[in-house]
Amino acid sequence: MKMSSSGQAGQAIELVLELSADAQITRRKTPEDSPAFHNLTGAIAAYGKTLAILKALQQREEFYSIIAQCEVPERIVAPS
Repeated sequence: MKMSSSGQAGQAIELVLELSADAQITRRKTPEDSPAFHNLTGAIAAYGKTLAILKALQQREEFYSIIAQCEVPERIVAPS
């Protein structure tokens, strides 16, 4: 069964959260002055930006889903 885009966005959000958590755990075990620490810091920041985009997409999809459920008077609907 194919999931809705909102469901897919939710799954993507969960995956990014897991990846971010793993990176944060690894970073705590890494020496602060090492290149690996700085690479992980960059990855964690990128995960945060990705989450922001996915959350906005999820909210947009939910908004359009709600609008689609509303009855729109025919005089408002543009002619085909």
